Order: sequence, then structure tokens, then C-alpha cells
Amino acid sequence: MTSYREHLVPSSSTDRAGPRQWAGLAVLALPTLLLGLDVTLLYLAFPALAAELKPDSTQALWIMDIYGFFISGFLITMGTLGDRIGRRKLLMLGAGGFALASVLAAFSTTATQLIVARALLGFTGAALMPSTLALISNLFRDPPQRALAIGIWATMFALGMAAGPLVGGVLLDHFWWGSAFLVALPVVAILWLSAPWLLPEYRDEASGRLDLGSVVLSLVALLPLIYGVKQFARHGLDWTALIALLIGALGVILFIKRQHRLADPLLDLSLFRSRSFTAALLILLVGLMGVGGAMLLVTQYLQLVSGLTPRVAGAWMGPPALAMLVAAISAPLLARRFPVGQIVAGALLLSVLGYLTLAGVDAEARTIQVVSGFALVYLGLGAIAALGTDLVVAAAPADKAGSAASLSETVQELGVALGVAMLGSLSSGLYRIGAAEHFAGTASAAVKESLWQAVSSADRLPAGVLDQARDIFTQGLNLTALITAVGIGVLAMVPIIALRGGR
Repeated sequence: MTSYREHLVPSSSTDRAGPRQWAGLAVLALPTLLLGLDVTLLYLAFPALAAELKPDSTQALWIMDIYGFFISGFLITMGTLGDRIGRRKLLMLGAGGFALASVLAAFSTTATQLIVARALLGFTGAALMPSTLALISNLFRDPPQRALAIGIWATMFALGMAAGPLVGGVLLDHFWWGSAFLVALPVVAILWLSAPWLLPEYRDEASGRLDLGSVVLSLVALLPLIYGVKQFARHGLDWTALIALLIGALGVILFIKRQHRLADPLLDLSLFRSRSFTAALLILLVGLMGVGGAMLLVTQYLQLVSGLTPRVAGAWMGPPALAMLVAAISAPLLARRFPVGQIVAGALLLSVLGYLTLAGVDAEARTIQVVSGFALVYLGLGAIAALGTDLVVAAAPADKAGSAASLSETVQELGVALGVAMLGSLSSGLYRIGAAEHFAGTASAAVKESLWQAVSSADRLPAGVLDQARDIFTQGLNLTALITAVGIGVLAMVPIIALRGGR
């Protein structure tokens, strides 16, 4: 198969993008940055939100991760829909829906209402991501320029994830928790005003029809699997988790069979015949799972254990964000001189060192140690964000590059969401086990349920109980980070084996 990089040869001067096209890329970067922000913006807002809405542990996890799940579930569907109705039109419709859902989330009065709003944010957000990438291919016809533009686009999402805690901290220092959602409004306003002038419309008349049966089966496969994983992480393999996992597995089988029968499938399964393509998706999925879980636990540690305000905690997330940007810039440059498999493996091993640093932290407010460990984790994220889309696209035939890039974004969204769900559930479960053993009959149910509930009721707790609860939470963080370090260490062998020789 011809390498994607072999097609990156200069085109005629008439194909090269000018200032108008680069301005269009800046417009497309806005929703991409916004989607990254919304993944992590809620982490610092969550303690204040929980104190007002009082969600139980299950509702709390759904508030955090249903956004990413819905984006992942509808990304490929929205990509096909954009080809049919127009990519710019879908982008603007999705942006308008995202703004309305943000307002609903900002003024939610119950945990259930916020969960619904977050689901709507995920659904409308799924209309934004494939539209931005597809429009980049329309704006930039010169292959080297298009490759650079896609790299900038991919990095903007990771930058949004890194900036989320900082932006959230600044907002929460001056406003209520709902202000974290309203940051979408000015972004959408700029997009709506500038898109008709700077972005071309594109509608593929020859594109395949949207197969509603495949859309339904994709949701039947995804949502029960997610629910089953959450139930298993919290309660073990009970009947509820087992039934959900079986339904999801059946949905996967039926979905795959339907794709093989369709002339225009929702998901082109032939892409997975490439070993490097599959390996790249696996690296993105597992790598982002670790990052999503670490982000959740580190932001909780800074606020609930170190006792930092949201603004100060957000400021402490600045050094990891800088580390991510350094890696995002340097990884593509290094990949010009060294095999890309070695670069990715090295970045993952730096992440392992970061997780091991988190595994050694104690409850004595070791803020610098926690931030340093997370900065190493983010070094790995920067390399994956910069090279990930190119790894996937380069492993696919040129005529399937757009579909491959959409799959890479689907996997990254799913990875972050699964990391929050699985590693967050693991940490919560470890806390409840430790609290049940340590506080048997001596503390309120709130202390035994979670640390944020213990902190919210700190004025009613006996002396020393909150410090003991913080110790138990930190021990759970240590074990979760250690397990993640082992998983990422094993993952680091994948690029060495499957991606060797490529630059």
C-alpha cells in the first residue's frame, strides 16, 4: 500500500492556500478548542456543582463522562450526514445546538437535568468535529499545507483539554459553577458570524446514504457496553453489568455484520486490515484512557486534598499544559529524523514515569510532586495528539484518509471518556472499601461514600476524620496510578513492534 507521506508533494501554486484559507483554519480551530475545553472544564467545577446539585456517585460519574460517550457514539454518523446536507451547514447547526445545550447545562437545577444537558452537548459536539476536519480538506488542497493544517487542528483539541482546568479555575474564582458552560457562547457567536465568509460549503452528491440501521446498532453496541463497564467497576460482575455487557457485545456483532453487507457502510471495516492503522488506534485509545483518568484524579487531589481554590488549582495545571505543547511541537520534528514508533514509545515511557510519580504521592499536600508527575503524563499526551491523526491517516489509503481521521477522533474521545469512567470508578471503589474498613460505624454515610462528600460536610465531622478520609483517597489514587503505569508500559511495546521503520 502506498504510504500517505508519499503523497505529500508540492502541488501547483494555484492550489496553495492564502491568507483567507488560513483565516478559515483559525475559525475551524475555535470549535475544536471549545470541544477540548468542555472535556476537562468540568473537573474543577465539579466540587462546587456537587455541593449545590448533590448528585449521588452514579450521577456524578454520568455527569463527567456522558459528554464524551455521546460524542464518540455519533462522530461517524455526523460525518456521513455532513457529506449529505453540507459540511458548513452541519457545522453551524451543531454549533447552535451546542450553545443552547450549554445554556441548559449552566442553569441546571438538578443532577438529572445536568446529565441530559451534557448528553445534548455530546450529541451536538459530534456534529462539530468531523465537519471541521472535512472542511480543512476543502480549504487546503496543497498536500503539505493540508498536513500542517490537520496537525494544528489536532493539537488545538489537546490544547483545549489542557486549558480547561485553568479556564475553569478563573471562572469559578469570580462566578458560579454554571459559568464554565457559558464559555461556549462567544465562541459560537464568532463562528456564526465568520463561517459564511471564510468557509466553503461542500456537499458530496455521490456519498452513500446514511444507514439508520447502522446508527441504531452503533448505539446499541456502545451505550450498553459503557453502562456495563461502569457497573462492573462499581459493583463487580452482577446481573445488571453482565446483561448490559452481553447486549453491547451482541450489538457489536450485529453492527459488524451489517457493515460487511452494505455497499456504503457507516464504518469501513477494511481499514482495520492495516496493522499500523489498528496499532495507532489502540495507542490513542489506551493512552487517552490513562490521561482522562489522571486528569480527573489530579484535579480532585489539588482541591480536595491540597485544599486549593479552583483558581489556584487551575493555575497549577499550567506547567503540564506547557509540557504538552512542547511535546506537540517537538514530536513531529523528531519524527523526521527517527522512526515514529520509537518516538511514540519514548513518549509513552515518559508517561509511565509520570504515573509512577503519582503512585508515590502522599496526602501531605504534595502539590509539586503531583503536578510534576502529571506534567510527564502530559508530555506523552502532546506527542500522541500531534502524531496520532497523522499515524492513522498515513496507515490508510489516500482515498480513505478522511474516514481514518474521523476514526482517530472517535477513539480519542472514547479513550478520555472510558478513562474517566473506569479509572474514576476504580478510585471511587477503592475509597469506599477503605472508608468502610476504617470508619466502620464511626462516621456518617457521606464520609464513606466519597471524599468530596466528606469535604462538603467537613464542619459536621469529628476532628481528624477528614484527614483520614484524605489519606484513604490518596491511597486509592496511588494504586490507580500504579495500575495505569503498568498498562501504559505494556502499550509502549506496541509502537516498537507495529510501527517500526516508519518516519
